Amino acid sequence: MLCDICHDNHATVHLTEIVNERIVEMHICQECAQAKTQNLNEQLQLSGFLGGLTEAFGSSGKKPPKLKCKSCGLLFEEFKKEGRLGCGACYSAFREQLLPLLKKVHGSTRHAGKAPQGIAKVSADRIEIEELRLRLNRAIKLEEYEEAARLRDQMKKLEDNK
Repeated sequence: MLCDICHDNHATVHLTEIVNERIVEMHICQECAQAKTQNLNEQLQLSGFLGGLTEAFGSSGKKPPKLKCKSCGLLFEEFKKEGRLGCGACYSAFREQLLPLLKKVHGSTRHAGKAPQGIAKVSADRIEIEELRLRLNRAIKLEEYEEAARLRDQMKKLEDNK
């Protein structure tokens, strides 16, 4: 099998990539694999990931406030340099600054990965109930009582299935 990139050498490396939410398989030679590895290393530089942090403050030129985690004492500036949080409380302390970074790196700010067996369904139901509750409150404020009743019934059905 020939390399999918150069079409000259024998393919010895087999890659699976996700591009635009589609799985793409590539069969490439050693030389093209090394070039692709160098390209990936350049893209995955920590500075690139942390670059999204400064966007949270806009381009006004103002210095961000000195943020500090009350639990471990980590300064936000230290996190920007090191790329590591000090403790679980740092996620709350730096929430506003971390959300743009998480969105940039993961494409979302909500966890959508795997969960321990048995907990996944309970967590999904809880999340759905909370979303329905928000929609219900909005429908009530807008005086859309038929929609509110439908959402209430949907919530009750989910709560009864627990």
